[in-house]
Amino acid sequence: MALDDLYREVIMDHYRSPRNYGSLDNPTHTISLTNPFCGDEIILELQVSDGVVSAAKFTGRGCSISQASASLMTEAIIGKPVDDAVAMMRGFRRMMRGQLENEEEMGDLVALAGVGKFPVRVKCAVFPWEALRQALTPEQLPDDD
Repeated sequence: MALDDLYREVIMDHYRSPRNYGSLDNPTHTISLTNPFCGDEIILELQVSDGVVSAAKFTGRGCSISQASASLMTEAIIGKPVDDAVAMMRGFRRMMRGQLENEEEMGDLVALAGVGKFPVRVKCAVFPWEALRQALTPEQLPDDD
């Protein structure tokens, strides 16, 4: 199986069977966003305890890329200190710009690296990460982080 096929299968698996889809009982952070470019919607709920993302769930609707990205993102950040989750978000944004520094660090998220070849779809992949950014770092981050 070619690497592109494997990555495509990972994306479709997360789209068809999203991980962490649903709502948390007592989230400490909640953000609701709509992507004005395509109408994708996400409600991201986080439980942060002692500086660690102890739980993350999302609901919403959208294309396969945005939904798979949200599923992969929640898997990647659960159990991580907030600073590490924010660093991962920054790394993901760089990966979408073709600046993948450490493939191993990105784990399964690397399945979305190929989206960077399609500029119109990058916004779909980054959309859940923008929700994470707004939930965890309400201050504006520069676009080139």
